[in-house]
Amino acid sequence: MPLPIARHPIIQADLGRIVSDPLPWDELFGKTILISGANGLVPSYILETLLYLNETESADIHTVALVRNRDTAMRRLGHLVNRSDMTLLVQDVRDVYSGPRAVDFVIHAAGQASPKFYGADPAGTFSVNVFGTWRMLELARDARSTAFLFLSSGEVYGRVQDPSIPVPETLFGALDPLLLRSCYAEGKRAGETLCACWHSQYGVPTKIVRLAHTYGPRMDLDDGRVFADFVADLVARRDIVLKSDGSARRPFCYLADSTAGIFTVLLRGSKGEAYNLGADSEISILELANRLCRIFPERRCKVVRRERDPGDPYIPSPVSGGCFDLSKIRALGWQPTTGIEEGFRRTVNSYE
Repeated sequence: MPLPIARHPIIQADLGRIVSDPLPWDELFGKTILISGANGLVPSYILETLLYLNETESADIHTVALVRNRDTAMRRLGHLVNRSDMTLLVQDVRDVYSGPRAVDFVIHAAGQASPKFYGADPAGTFSVNVFGTWRMLELARDARSTAFLFLSSGEVYGRVQDPSIPVPETLFGALDPLLLRSCYAEGKRAGETLCACWHSQYGVPTKIVRLAHTYGPRMDLDDGRVFADFVADLVARRDIVLKSDGSARRPFCYLADSTAGIFTVLLRGSKGEAYNLGADSEISILELANRLCRIFPERRCKVVRRERDPGDPYIPSPVSGGCFDLSKIRALGWQPTTGIEEGFRRTVNSYE
């Protein structure tokens, strides 16, 4: 059994909460699990959960953590690289796969989720969800993997007609393919279609999770997304800077809840299906900023407006709001357990 490693107490508690869910975890025991984009926020928690199972349950799981850049990966995964139950594989997910061929589960999470990449690298943002997904599907096909999980996004829904109605997995709105920001959403749509094709034609057991805005410990504080900016402000004990009118509404889901939901779909979800995963209620950006100031009164912060700097590559979403219908994933037994206030309190405190 690998020895437990030093983690922040909040992260350690999150991992314990995730594995306490009554899932058939033993189906992962003794298996090899590939996670692409393993140094990303969500996939890094997936990886840590599997390693935590080895520490606490003698699960004998071997993980292959595929990352594009070793130096970048070390900032989030450096404390894990000397473990015998993890292989760090450095390669571009769009290239021919060079790792272990006997892979029982594939979790394809590689991608550029931050809007700061949409203007700076739209080709890379789009292609990783197309060519990278194709490579991973071919690997799962050749390996006859038990399951292939694709981490998609709520962005695939586009601009729905009535954002006040929770969006089920079957409802889609307009998405202009010529808008530069569509490189991410259209890439995720194409990746989902590839999953549907490989499931139908080759029998690859694909499953799809459509994530809402996910936040939590170890977020990159220069990520560019508004919730990361707010956390960065709080960690630095400065005023929260709002770079819009704050009217856009977003559903936010705490990282541990998202991770538990991903494993729920992996182990209980139906093949060839997609599942919403996130929060079934939303909050405006302005309301979130004000609430964060109230959560941390000792930091004496206030919300201030400021225009974006000239040349800022961030491309804002044209979608003003929308939340998920979570009835499908709830039918698998998953429930979010962490509210906005507790989640952001845990997130900020995890940096200290």
